[in-house]
Amino acid sequence: MTKSTDPVQIDEKLWMIDLMEQGLPCRSAAYFLAEEKPTLIETGSSKSHDIIVKALHKLGYAPQDLAYVIVTHVHLDHAGGAGHMMQKAKNAQLVVHHRGARHMIDPSRLWNGAKGVYGDKLGELFGEMIAVPEHQVLVRNHGETLDLGGRVLTFYDTPGHAKHHFSIHDPVADAVYAGDAAGIRYRTCFTGWDFEWVMPSTSPVDFDPEAVHKTVELLKSIPFQWIYHTHFGRSPKDEALRDTDKSAQGLAALIQSVYRPDIPLVEVTDALREWIREDLKQRGHVVSGNLSELDMDVVLDALGLMHYASMPR
Repeated sequence: MTKSTDPVQIDEKLWMIDLMEQGLPCRSAAYFLAEEKPTLIETGSSKSHDIIVKALHKLGYAPQDLAYVIVTHVHLDHAGGAGHMMQKAKNAQLVVHHRGARHMIDPSRLWNGAKGVYGDKLGELFGEMIAVPEHQVLVRNHGETLDLGGRVLTFYDTPGHAKHHFSIHDPVADAVYAGDAAGIRYRTCFTGWDFEWVMPSTSPVDFDPEAVHKTVELLKSIPFQWIYHTHFGRSPKDEALRDTDKSAQGLAALIQSVYRPDIPLVEVTDALREWIREDLKQRGHVVSGNLSELDMDVVLDALGLMHYASMPR
């Protein structure tokens, strides 16, 4: 029987690894490309490090074999474990957006910013974050490529969720590794519900619905079939882009309709839960209860929406 942490084969040389974020299945994924230059996309937090190492070993690889480690952006659930991985992958380069590179070299500001969101639970949730040596950091800018030997990846700036975010086009997989740029796919194996759907992440502090729309239009212009989400797995391109854009605009309208400088967080989370229930109802899905399966995401998304509404425009 396949364990949830066993790598799942997608094509001949592409594998998905469930990172078991916060001990939960189908929450976060990394992708491994078993090419001439073996490449890992996303590290998750340092709490997922051992899971990745074990998955690589099952495929006949070790961190020392990696040529590249790519992070779509530097949020801790995507790149918090990069320093630990690069300690072992001494021959590898960490590929990162130009806005995120300095945070990998010196993560103190990133860590302190995350502490402002997660408070004393930060270490418990994400483990330790350590620096990546500057000589191991490789920036890829918009339109630049990376040749893995048999597979050439192209990088595109895709802000909206984070300013330090790029997505990676893989023509062999007919896909884009989109990080959080094309939403979160909530899977049945995570929620326990009998349906799946895509919703954008509005977590602090860079949510920008106009940038989301521009990112969606950019991704529409690139020929490919599949979105590979970090959260979690695969969506048809058209579905993911449509739902991400529509919901981003809807969420922006929601917060603008309720926001005031002294609004308590609970009022925003209640409004967001109601918005999600109504959105699901319009899709033909009825969920009972208080959406407790989404508790952490609802709080983070509410905080991000409040920050967005508080910014002058």
